[in-house]
Amino acid sequence: MTTEEGHVAGDEVRPRIRHNDYSPLAPAPIGGWRPEVPVSVIIPAYGGQHRLDLTLASLAAQTYPAHLTEVVIVDDGSALPLRLPQIRPENTRIVTTADGWGPGHAVNTGVAATDGTVVQRVDADMILHRDHLEALLRWHHLTDFLVTIGGKRFIEESPVTAAEVHEAVTGDTLTRLFDPEKTIPSTTEMTILRLDGMRSSKNPYHVCTGPTLSLHRTLFLDVGGFDTEVQRGEDTELGYRLAQAGAVFVPDLTARAVHLGLPAQQRDRGATVRTVEPYLAHRVPLRRDLRKERGRGWRVPYVEVVLGVAEASERVTRAAVNAALDGSLPDVAVTLVAPWSALPSGRHPVLTAPGFDLRMLRTGFADDPRVRLAEDVPPSATPVPFRYSGPVDVPLAPETLERMVKTVLDERIGMLVVTFPDGRTATVERTEAVGRALRLARPGEPRADVIRQTHGVRHSPADAFWPSAAEPPAAPVQAAAPQKDMRSAMAGLTEARGPAARPRAKRSWVRRLRTAIRTHYRIHP
Repeated sequence: MTTEEGHVAGDEVRPRIRHNDYSPLAPAPIGGWRPEVPVSVIIPAYGGQHRLDLTLASLAAQTYPAHLTEVVIVDDGSALPLRLPQIRPENTRIVTTADGWGPGHAVNTGVAATDGTVVQRVDADMILHRDHLEALLRWHHLTDFLVTIGGKRFIEESPVTAAEVHEAVTGDTLTRLFDPEKTIPSTTEMTILRLDGMRSSKNPYHVCTGPTLSLHRTLFLDVGGFDTEVQRGEDTELGYRLAQAGAVFVPDLTARAVHLGLPAQQRDRGATVRTVEPYLAHRVPLRRDLRKERGRGWRVPYVEVVLGVAEASERVTRAAVNAALDGSLPDVAVTLVAPWSALPSGRHPVLTAPGFDLRMLRTGFADDPRVRLAEDVPPSATPVPFRYSGPVDVPLAPETLERMVKTVLDERIGMLVVTFPDGRTATVERTEAVGRALRLARPGEPRADVIRQTHGVRHSPADAFWPSAAEPPAAPVQAAAPQKDMRSAMAGLTEARGPAARPRAKRSWVRRLRTAIRTHYRIHP
């Protein structure tokens, strides 16, 4: 393998791949190398015994070493239990699902029942060419954060036997059984060709739409496997989370396969698209086209705004939260960081106990789903694609957050750092860049240094995003002692009620009392 830059972690070299341009990687030529990595092939299946027999027949003729391959069929509740056919790989077995259903749940079940270093998903209606596994697995011998995706072509099912498939795959004559002129290329394959093998793609996870992909087990488990609630588009949703974790997507169309039956979109495109969209709308924030209803709430927000509020007043914090949530960019969530667990929780003097402002914030935001109280934040915002961090006493201007995120997207950078006149900074981080850096950084190496290599970092003065940032931010306004304000207002009102009091003085003290009440109870006129 050749790389432009990399570091050694144990015996492993991890290259500093820029965006998704895996060109620095040089995989071994098919047939001219010695495989060493064990693979677990997971086949989720629901009925379709005949098609499964053909899939297993093709797997039994693979060039990837049999002693490094285990195959697990996951029977996802078939009406007639699946059985092992005579023609199959040496190490093949069947497991069944429990407490759930669907292809994602079945794959998770299969992964849990296996222990191969690499996990390879294959659907139960696929016939693989003889070097399919080898073509994909050679990449995983290079590093451990790749997702490899094989090619496939659709064809109407024809009456062939498992013996015929095994013979054709072994002799590399599968095209005699399935005429290439009659096959239909997948839209995924056309996208791969159009975008230079996804090297130039801004969102390469989109190609995770096929039933043949592989990745290291550790990467699969790091992101939590498939979301079992997603019944359509589960591959794309998993691909999105893999991207946020720093994965690089490598389509290898030399890993050829035939998919029996026409694609679902060709059978009923309208229903297929409509079924997928609700799942992706809630879980893939980068699909902005699916979030056109501005007033909606979504499962995964587009941006997380992180504010340290341990030393801030309630008034300053509320202003910052309101500015974040009321800006031009919708779909924002706020995380307030403070030592919340140190606040009194049992019987305590409500007015005089320590942490008055934090206690008011805790009560005020406890039931707001857009605001989270945390004592610390994880290093990555995943699955949220962007994270803003900045001083709480510099509220976001209405369009600041939207402009910062747009800059990150337009310039394809991993981090935007803006500096205020007093030297403090605010940042927007792209989660996929952070995820990559967490995987690649040497012990003690600054994360920003890795992001600079893999995605890029831009520095900018704050006045490029805050209209009034040329002026130093005002000092935080601390909340006045409510009891003192109330007593002084009441005393003034009592004086104003005296026999010599003039109506004008009385009105003045009434206004002071109203102001004190609003300040004490945080009431806005």
